[in-house]
Amino acid sequence: VQLVESGGGLVQPGGSLSLSCAASGFTFSRANMRWYRQAPGKEREFVSFISTTGGSTVYADSVKGRFTVTRDNSKNTVSLQMNSLKPEDTAVYYCNGFGEWGQGTQVTVSS
Repeated sequence: VQLVESGGGLVQPGGSLSLSCAASGFTFSRANMRWYRQAPGKEREFVSFISTTGGSTVYADSVKGRFTVTRDNSKNTVSLQMNSLKPEDTAVYYCNGFGEWGQGTQVTVSS
């Protein structure tokens, strides 16, 4: 089982980034998927959830209306579109599913 995140980087406040997580080693279409993040000195926190078919999504209050989670079961990928980014969104973002975690991708929001 492997989850590999990509798409992180440095962006100015108000900017956008799109994260992607490529999954392998399990039946992706049967796994609910989640995004978490961990800022320096803080505990890992929930960001977003998407159900197996993509028909149900959940967001943390802190990102609601700014982030959008989607998935492509034909490509075994889950994505997180992040708009109107704020400095407080700076964190390592992790993909989670099937009981596994990716290695994380750094997102830094700074001018």
